[in-house]
Amino acid sequence: MADRKHGMPAPPTETTVRSADWDGRDLTGETYRRVLFVDVDMTELINRGSSFEECSFRNVRFNVSEHEDALFLNCTFSRCSFFDATFKGCKLTGSMFDGCSYGLLKVDGGDWSFVGLPGADLRGSALHGVRLREADLTGVRLEGAEVRRCDLSGAWLHSADLTGCDLRGSDLGDLDPHTVKLGKAVIDPYQATVVATALGLEVRA
Repeated sequence: MADRKHGMPAPPTETTVRSADWDGRDLTGETYRRVLFVDVDMTELINRGSSFEECSFRNVRFNVSEHEDALFLNCTFSRCSFFDATFKGCKLTGSMFDGCSYGLLKVDGGDWSFVGLPGADLRGSALHGVRLREADLTGVRLEGAEVRRCDLSGAWLHSADLTGCDLRGSDLGDLDPHTVKLGKAVIDPYQATVVATALGLEVRA
């Protein structure tokens, strides 16, 4: 399992939900704390405002699920699938992802600060208006993805592949152009100045 940022251990779980069929289930305002979910099918699940705190998810299928104003605080996701899943206005602060798949993942708003996504393959995903402060995005693959109007301040982006990624409106103040791939990435004029300055260039009118 990938290490959490700063080597923090995953919280221990106290109860287990195993091999359950939650396909299409409607969760509204439910609360789960320190629960281990194993081999649970959450395909097309609708989650409105439910809370998962310090939970662990192993081999859980979140495919085509929809989550709105939900909390996943300090959770751990191992070998889970998020194909075409949508997270809108959700808070995932401190959660860790390891060995997961994300095809067509959509994230609209919300707070994903301190999230661990090292090496995640997020090609083709869309992240709009997401707070990703101090997130571990080391080695993340974002080719052809959209990372629009996101707060990336303090994020770890070393070895990230941003080829062809639409980064317009995102905070690139902590981006080191020497340590990432930026070929054909789309940025706005202000970001161009930020990147040029990071490269040691002097921008003049």
